[in-house]
Amino acid sequence: MQAIKRILVVIDPTREDNVALVRSRLIAAFIGAELHLLACENRHDHKPLLAELCAGLEAAGVTASYTQTWHANLTETIVHTLRAEGCGLVIKQHLPDNPLKKALLTPDDWKLLRHCPAPVLLVKDSASWMHGNVLAAVDLGNHDDQHHVLHDNIVSHAADIADMINGHMHLISAHPAPMLSAANPVYQLRENIVRIYTDKAVRYRDQYNIPEANLHIDEGPADTLIPKVAQQIGASVTVIGTVARTGISGALIGNTAEVVLDQLKGDVLVLKPDDMIAHLEELLEK
Repeated sequence: MQAIKRILVVIDPTREDNVALVRSRLIAAFIGAELHLLACENRHDHKPLLAELCAGLEAAGVTASYTQTWHANLTETIVHTLRAEGCGLVIKQHLPDNPLKKALLTPDDWKLLRHCPAPVLLVKDSASWMHGNVLAAVDLGNHDDQHHVLHDNIVSHAADIADMINGHMHLISAHPAPMLSAANPVYQLRENIVRIYTDKAVRYRDQYNIPEANLHIDEGPADTLIPKVAQQIGASVTVIGTVARTGISGALIGNTAEVVLDQLKGDVLVLKPDDMIAHLEELLEK
């Protein structure tokens, strides 16, 4: 997170709370980044509001600029501005979607997570992060190099946030149930599976001084365990990764991040593996 120099903050001019702005101000002050405010609107002039918000940020010592624009849809507007302004992170307020609407139409924030070639922080409310818990969600059972890099990024970002808020870091990884039919006999016993996952978590535990009690290695589906643990520890923010699926024209997010988004009470930071980012960049160049 320390490498991010510019942050794109999506402003909803119809809302007075501006919780995305509250989060972005905290992060920008901690890592020394500039903010670029974006109003995705072409019907009314919100530049005076954006200028006022930027003035307030400048008075607080945060360099800020703004844009009001529209390109076909919300996601395209955000991605276009992200690239034009050279931003390395998007911060946007997330509002729960109506279940019926979600069943019929893909939510805007799902589209953003799928197509944005940069980390996305979705903010739920203005509750303070300070001295809170940060949950890093990883899949320690995945062995490919891309996922190892992604996991490193997830834990690194979670550690940066925990340091920023003087909080506590937790790590979760869900493991599968033992199967007597598994080709590898190691995966036929629960004790063996837990040992394998725990051994892989040791590297992060030692590197980031994570207390043993803050390692959550449990059996079950990730989209069930992540919200459960997040609620138990009162996670202020959960850091989670996406999974690229090859062989299709568009990059798709892993289902876990989409499923848990509305289940988590705290904010959600979503990261992508390098191959997915490269694929999205290629699509945007066409």
